[in-house]
Amino acid sequence: MRGKSIRSAEALVEEQLGKWRLAGTVRKKEKTKAGPVITVSRESGCGGTKIAQRLAKELGFDLMGGKIIQMVAESVEMSEKVICSLDEKEVTKRDDWLTSLFESRHLWPDQYLHHLTKVIGTIGRHGNAVILGRGANYILPQENTFRVRIIGPFDQRLKNATRNTEEEARRYLIKVDADREAFIRKYFNADVKDPAHYDLVLNMRVVSIDGAVRAVIAAFNSWKR
Repeated sequence: MRGKSIRSAEALVEEQLGKWRLAGTVRKKEKTKAGPVITVSRESGCGGTKIAQRLAKELGFDLMGGKIIQMVAESVEMSEKVICSLDEKEVTKRDDWLTSLFESRHLWPDQYLHHLTKVIGTIGRHGNAVILGRGANYILPQENTFRVRIIGPFDQRLKNATRNTEEEARRYLIKVDADREAFIRKYFNADVKDPAHYDLVLNMRVVSIDGAVRAVIAAFNSWKR
């Protein structure tokens, strides 16, 4: 199963590289810059993944899922392919930003964080993407990144969790949220729940997926101006 997942990730990487090459050619002809990025952080069971998918579709952005990014970051071969997709000038800009990131946050990057930040930084330089999870909002520069956090009441999220029993769903939500919090704390020395890390925090208590997508797009368009 793991081998199949890796092969799927490799296929998605190759597809994305093709999109970036085409987009880069178009931008050079039109002399335009890469667009911004939306990062989506979410509590489990509140529809964050569906919202990210819808945002990418309606804005015409690439969707970069957390699991794919993790697989790429863990694979030297795939990481190199992604990293090498930038030209020399963009590589320099990305690396300058990452150096300042490590210094300002007093981070000591291990091999995984080193690859993760370069992969997400590369996605950020290409732009026009929705990135789901993996601490992207802590990595990318704020001036080109619209940072969204999706939350919801635990009981409501519990109803959305697809597990055999309520107790299994409860344990699942608690574990996933705890793992995400620990990941951000370990690698970015930050509290994932701190609203200061986001441009928009959306509580799904009385908001539908459609409503959330409309709200994010409206806020994003206002931020772009």
